[in-house]
Amino acid sequence: MAKVTGPVAQYPARASLICYVGLIVVGWLALMVPACRVDSALPISVDDALFTATSAVCVTGLIVRDTATEFSFLGQLVILALIQVGGVGIMTVTTFIVIQFDRQSSLRQRALLAETIGAAEGKTTDLRRILARVLLFAALFEAVGALLLFAHATLWLRRPVLESAWHSIFHSVSAFCNAGFALETNSLEGYRGDWGVNLIIAVLIISGGLGFPVILDIQRNLKFGLRDGWNRLQLHSKLMLTGTGVLLVLGAVAILLLEWNNALVRMPWHERVLVSCFQSVTCRTAGFNTIPMGSLSNASLLVSMLLMMIGAGPCSTAGGFKVTTAAILLVRAWNTFRGYTRVNLWRRTLPDESIDRANATLMLFVAIAVTALIMLLSIESPDPEQFSTRNSFMQYSFEVISALGTVGLSTGITAFVSVPGRLVLIALMLLGRLGPISTFVALSHGERRNPVQFVNEEPLVG
Repeated sequence: MAKVTGPVAQYPARASLICYVGLIVVGWLALMVPACRVDSALPISVDDALFTATSAVCVTGLIVRDTATEFSFLGQLVILALIQVGGVGIMTVTTFIVIQFDRQSSLRQRALLAETIGAAEGKTTDLRRILARVLLFAALFEAVGALLLFAHATLWLRRPVLESAWHSIFHSVSAFCNAGFALETNSLEGYRGDWGVNLIIAVLIISGGLGFPVILDIQRNLKFGLRDGWNRLQLHSKLMLTGTGVLLVLGAVAILLLEWNNALVRMPWHERVLVSCFQSVTCRTAGFNTIPMGSLSNASLLVSMLLMMIGAGPCSTAGGFKVTTAAILLVRAWNTFRGYTRVNLWRRTLPDESIDRANATLMLFVAIAVTALIMLLSIESPDPEQFSTRNSFMQYSFEVISALGTVGLSTGITAFVSVPGRLVLIALMLLGRLGPISTFVALSHGERRNPVQFVNEEPLVG
């Protein structure tokens, strides 16, 4: 057993990759079963099933077959199981493998794993206990969300009880896991003016996107009150909470102003505000939409793409290159302009290694996105007669960022992408989902130092 599991335990990123690929294959085969589709739907092709399974496991939400009308209850149940395990379970499985099969792992490795999943800074904490708390919090958020949606649907929408219960459970799990799968053909467009549904889904999305380290950190410090509790929070939690709030406000204001006389023009003012706020929330890699994405202007699509690229928090159910990465780079740039050589935040100094990792993360994300966009544009030969509707540069750019950020929003071209193009999107979704396991990837390779150091020479920059 040690010979088989040793390398996986030594290199936890391999465990994550193996788990994701294995789960995708299982979901792929399960969705191919005829019982997973309704009788009136066309047979599910191999590439349709693979794409759907990958989108569910990577909690993306891009679809090529309508979840509401083409999949049976069994098919929807399979998709929900893939979302749940892909959104919460993979991280815990990977950590469990390290704990179970690598009992000789260094104290530094185990401490970093504990910090990754939410252990208190500077304290020795049982990893199994932390994992149990992570799963408990996930189950608690999803259960409360489902109950609230069920009560709302039963009292106000007058759905049958069983249908209401299933819809409530599915959408609660999908929202907390930032998956974006919906049991409505047009996502949540039918609820764009429903404050109850919008608020419940938005809270679930934000909670899942904050990340378990932040949730557990808040829970530990609630007893100290608002002011003292804030002072006791870790720097990561403060960055996430502040960055999340700023991005939500800026995104909502930008979309409201840009679409006031465009996509929002026929709505009353309070509904325009609600739609803009929800759009800002869902771009945090959630994938739900209350207005057709194809109706947005190019300016709003660009704003949405920027929000999708940033995403949410590390070790969360969301994707993107992360809020903390953007915050670190922004603060570093501001301090550089002011002439400071160090970055101090809330009585803490950011180490240079964190800034270097943030730079590398952003550069890698952009490099992958550009490469994939070039490939997609090369594969999908534009039809001159349909260029303005299906094959525009903006639409393919939006699709690439949505897949890599594991968002799931689309301007409507996903189902029209060719099989080779779908393979590109599948690869992007898998790469985007593996991003949150950055700590495991860092553990996979020990720090290497070059023993030779030459005379320093500084090139011109800028």
